[in-house]
Amino acid sequence: MNTIKIAFIGGSGLYKVEGLSDIKWVKVKSSYGPASSEVCVGNINGNKVAFLPRHGKKHNISPSNVNYRANIEILKKLNVENIISLSAVGSLRKDFKPGDFVVVDQFIDKTTKRQNTFFDDDLVIHIPFKDPICKELSQGVFRKLKKLKIRTHEFGTYICIEGPQFSTLAESQLYRSWGCDIIGMTNLPEARLSMEAGICYASVAMVTDFDCWHPDHDNVSVDQIINTLKKNTNKANSLINEITKGKIFTCSEKIKEVSRKSMISDLSYVKRSTKTKLKYILNL
Repeated sequence: MNTIKIAFIGGSGLYKVEGLSDIKWVKVKSSYGPASSEVCVGNINGNKVAFLPRHGKKHNISPSNVNYRANIEILKKLNVENIISLSAVGSLRKDFKPGDFVVVDQFIDKTTKRQNTFFDDDLVIHIPFKDPICKELSQGVFRKLKKLKIRTHEFGTYICIEGPQFSTLAESQLYRSWGCDIIGMTNLPEARLSMEAGICYASVAMVTDFDCWHPDHDNVSVDQIINTLKKNTNKANSLINEITKGKIFTCSEKIKEVSRKSMISDLSYVKRSTKTKLKYILNL
């Protein structure tokens, strides 16, 4: 199967890619159960890309119920080399305003209910996760955002909460005291699983509102948030169009091999059923 250089995972408000031609919705079976959706594969600006709506085509899957393992495995089966996540977030800083984009470089995980690894049977692999995103891919995305003159923050720490409820005031203030910049519900374990699968991952967070810490938060209506979400979606489509012009980024070979080089178990003693399940994740 031919390589797909880049896949986009769309969050709230982003359920399709504008300008995509020769579209096919491809159903890929996963060893981990049903994925969020079929994968949309098509062409844009002469490049073959994939798109997966994280919450389903009709946004009927809550953050805690997204089958992250299945989503990443089916993209791996399609020979995707790079993933760019596009997701809506709340801001924990005064200078990260609704409508701003943030190129995430760090995460804090406050989720509790999710399967966060492919390696939970009889194979032990400890990947390093100091740098949870691909720096080369993220910097390439940042350059494209600057070219489009979209107000963007080059770095940001994303705290991922379980949801689907938003934070209490005390939680929001705590996360601010930790130095978190934005808050969302979906990028973990997605980023971890992408690295385990050897796929470069970058996260573009799109600010829709200030979290409840902001003194004027109660003055913001749902209609205003939805309006910002729509504007962010238009910007996201502009970014996808810009990223796919010309040659798409070539990313880190190091990430492709990180799981195999982080293996503690002796592969010769691992059950055949486990190897079969991990065939695509580890290129066995």
